[in-house]
Amino acid sequence: MGPGVMEATMRYAERVRAPDIAIIYKTYAKAYAQRQGMLLTFMARWSDHADGQSGHVHISLRDKDGRPVFHDEAGERGMSRTMRHFVAGMQALMPELLLMLGPNVNSFKRYIPGIFSPVAAMWGFENRTCALRVIPAYPMAQRIECRTPGADANPYLSLACLLGAGLWGIERKLEPTEPTSGNVYLQDIPEKLRFPETFGEAIDRFGKSAAARELFGDKFVDFYAESRAAHERDMRRLVTDVELMRFFE
Repeated sequence: MGPGVMEATMRYAERVRAPDIAIIYKTYAKAYAQRQGMLLTFMARWSDHADGQSGHVHISLRDKDGRPVFHDEAGERGMSRTMRHFVAGMQALMPELLLMLGPNVNSFKRYIPGIFSPVAAMWGFENRTCALRVIPAYPMAQRIECRTPGADANPYLSLACLLGAGLWGIERKLEPTEPTSGNVYLQDIPEKLRFPETFGEAIDRFGKSAAARELFGDKFVDFYAESRAAHERDMRRLVTDVELMRFFE
């Protein structure tokens, strides 16, 4: 996607082992780059002239006997009813849980149209302008790619957020919207599916989310929201070089 930009693909793993692998990779990669006299960044967006850097999460689900539950030959593009409920849960909750996927001010420099980063909780089959890309495949490979987390996201929180929202949808037998075809950025997006436009708005919505409190508990929601609010206050008081260039004279 640009000079020096690389994609690293983590091998699939079960449960907490998946974010373990991601954290080990990120730590090792940065240390290795430093030993070569270079810097490697996982900022969500490091330059005005570059696209964002993502931390996409692929999710599949099996039952207790190891059988995949996202695939059904009779469903549209092999999509089972369970998979539909899971997608619907992520659609319903992602706008209010976005803070777990975009944890800092810079995260929201990535959530803009036109750079293959999602701006709303839309889904579609193999549609890379959507937040949720459903990937039809053989039973064990049928999966959902969530394109919302940035490279800066905490992999443990990303996975907790997406699994929690998906299971929330299964428990309530929610149904998703119709799949989106074509470029999401050029279409009318329902207000309830739009992401918060600012970091501050995301903090406020997360702190007020009844679903977040049901899934993760009051203690976590209060602490995490306040920690992000403190970060937002610190960043808001800083005078940037862009402001000096524009307003100093």
